[in-house]
Amino acid sequence: EVPAYDLAGSGCAGFVLGLDVACARARWRGERVLLIGVEVLSRMMDWQDRNVCVLFGDGAGAALLGPLDGRGGAEVLAVVAGTEGARADILGLEVGGSRRPVTAEHVRDRRHLKIEMKGREVFKEAVGRMSEASRAVLARAGLDLEDVALVVPHQANLRIIRAVAKALGVPLGRVAVNVDRYGNTGSASIPLALAQARDEGRIQPGDAVLLTSFGAGFHWAAALLRF
Repeated sequence: EVPAYDLAGSGCAGFVLGLDVACARARWRGERVLLIGVEVLSRMMDWQDRNVCVLFGDGAGAALLGPLDGRGGAEVLAVVAGTEGARADILGLEVGGSRRPVTAEHVRDRRHLKIEMKGREVFKEAVGRMSEASRAVLARAGLDLEDVALVVPHQANLRIIRAVAKALGVPLGRVAVNVDRYGNTGSASIPLALAQARDEGRIQPGDAVLLTSFGAGFHWAAALLRF
């Protein structure tokens, strides 16, 4: 009987958008909230479309939010998020929602698996929105980029990650990157990269860590954590 929210429509931005919702509920209720970013994208891929299917991977990551009780973890300093519905056509599924439900004809033609992705426009929007959101969340927390120990971006592709780092003026040595090993795992990519960075000792007590993401819809979000 625990209430649940599904943010699947926001695609790759789902984990950080979920963090915004989860923080509000945890603070209001004083209870713990389980936030999960999970993708089984292999079930949604058209494996005959080699331009798209090779980019994505399956994965899952989770975080428990609630009152800090001295057992470690991180404080969420600030979260910002946004959506531009007029740009929804550059990244998403044409078939499968309430406007165009899946039909037998769609399945026969494999159209329910077709991901609409306008690469150049996605690149421009992703870099711009992730950079803007990063600066906005830092301003909300009263910090500067020099105060950030590590940036954990959505692992869409290396070109976008490098462009965001350049736009922010952050060297790649302060950016978490694992897309070369796991592919684009959607809403799981940030918790996976964050957990890996902690396991590798790249995050120390007192460090400020910036999360920034974008996804279908067109959605974006950023969060700032203090470990």
